[in-house]
Amino acid sequence: MPPTARLPGPRVALAVAGDRAAYRWEGRTYAGELTALLPALTALERDHAPRWVVANAGSALVALAAHEVRVTRCWDVAEAHRLLAGGWRADLGAAWAQVRGEPWPALPADPPRRQEATLFDVATSVPPGQRTTADPDRPSHHPPPSSEAVPRISDPVQIADLADFLDVLADLQYQRLAAIGARSVATAYSESAAAVLALELERDGLPIDRDRAEALIAAAAGPRPRDAAEAAAVRAERDERVLRHAPGRRADLRNPADVQALLAAVGVSVPSTRAWVLEPYRRSHPLVAALLDWRKDERISTTYGYRWLDEHVGPDNRLRGPWTACDGAAGRMTARNGLHNLPQPLRPAVAAEPGFVFVRADLGQIEPRVLAALSGDPAFATASRADDLYAPVAETLGVPRATAKIAVLAAMYGQRSGAAGAALRGLERAFPAAMTVLDEAYAAGLQGRSLRTYGGRLIPLHSDPSESSAAAAARGRYARNALVQGSAAELFKAWAATVRHEVRPMGGQIVLCLHDELLVHVPQESADAAVAILHRALSDSARRWVGSEAVRFIADVSVVRRWDEAKPGS
Repeated sequence: MPPTARLPGPRVALAVAGDRAAYRWEGRTYAGELTALLPALTALERDHAPRWVVANAGSALVALAAHEVRVTRCWDVAEAHRLLAGGWRADLGAAWAQVRGEPWPALPADPPRRQEATLFDVATSVPPGQRTTADPDRPSHHPPPSSEAVPRISDPVQIADLADFLDVLADLQYQRLAAIGARSVATAYSESAAAVLALELERDGLPIDRDRAEALIAAAAGPRPRDAAEAAAVRAERDERVLRHAPGRRADLRNPADVQALLAAVGVSVPSTRAWVLEPYRRSHPLVAALLDWRKDERISTTYGYRWLDEHVGPDNRLRGPWTACDGAAGRMTARNGLHNLPQPLRPAVAAEPGFVFVRADLGQIEPRVLAALSGDPAFATASRADDLYAPVAETLGVPRATAKIAVLAAMYGQRSGAAGAALRGLERAFPAAMTVLDEAYAAGLQGRSLRTYGGRLIPLHSDPSESSAAAAARGRYARNALVQGSAAELFKAWAATVRHEVRPMGGQIVLCLHDELLVHVPQESADAAVAILHRALSDSARRWVGSEAVRFIADVSVVRRWDEAKPGS
């Protein structure tokens, strides 16, 4: 590819700084009040569906999203930079330095806390020799970008310069990603689409049955208290349901040391009070079961109680919180305010609105199927043709299905002992290409050599001469798993981006992305069509992502009215 190759297709470079904005379209740059520019921006999307080049979709496209302008395509400079460089930092100074092979500028001493902070309303311009504007009267001598965020830019020339700069930076990022491979460019497209989806998820929210939520919270935390004294009484009553199993002893159940001493007093000696440590002791003494149940109720009371409901579920009965398209590590989408970690007892409160249903889809056995794709192992790819990948693996190894599953997961997570260790030797003989990919990733982690996922995201790894062998081994295990998990996250977002586009004409919208699961809110009469779209979108996304149909990807898809009605796959 020529070094001067440009990001293809019609595109609009859009810079937003407070209430000012500028956009570049067909060789000319326009700047002014954001509200005054919105009609023109809306018309561009309607008439041309361009690729919007933005520093960060979550901040630059907010105004368009608020006016129900559904952006079709995007190039998110921050997400493209995270692919190239790995990690979370993605300010314009770092992005510019990355594409030019220069040292990154230092971050501000006190960077802003929200994501737009690390971004991008930067008073800057295209450096000399890089300008592409058709206006000869525009200055071209501004300095390259710094990492300092400047949230208010009043000078229209500065804002126009920023739009021009984004136009150039996108081309340089495109060239860098294309040099890695076509799949990396495709990943940048889908990661950018995921950033737009994250903006829409935050704007639209997750439907909640408020009355059901109130009832579920009351079942765990007691009735809504009228004042602080009543809240304290409810809390004391909840504690007493545990303490009555240790007559004559008192303890602060919120203090791990007190809880450990309380357990020891009834003959349960444990190294810590974490739930997974206590669970095997549930039947050994009623105190343990009561304590584990108390913790679930306490979590709802303190984190997902009435205050959570009042603060985060709006008057339209939608739960909202900030979303990000990439967590900076495995590349997964993340959210706050309970959208990614809502306790199981509260899931019945997630309910479709009248006349709508949820279509819930969960990718099945996604990580081993991704391993089959990124390794190109023909035998493992053949195993992926089955609905249950572990069944043909078990048959090949001559072991029970449960053992085969443990062995495959152990290979990806680095477990080498016990029954898994014995089965791993069989995997190495039967699926040598897949196991070699994992072994090479482990070796790279051990040595501190950075890796790239199947979609081209950098996994930065560094060694330290003074580190222990255990620390190096842990990094090796991390590298092995990050390679697979990061690649799976890329496929998931490519799938989600396709589904987002396909369900829009029927009035559907994605309302939740949870690890490998999509929850789509659609009109009831469109449920069957939406199910077909989710399956077809997965096949299409996987074919484009892998470059063939050699590996089969599957999803467990069901139509439900409440989230908890969906039965998780195995």
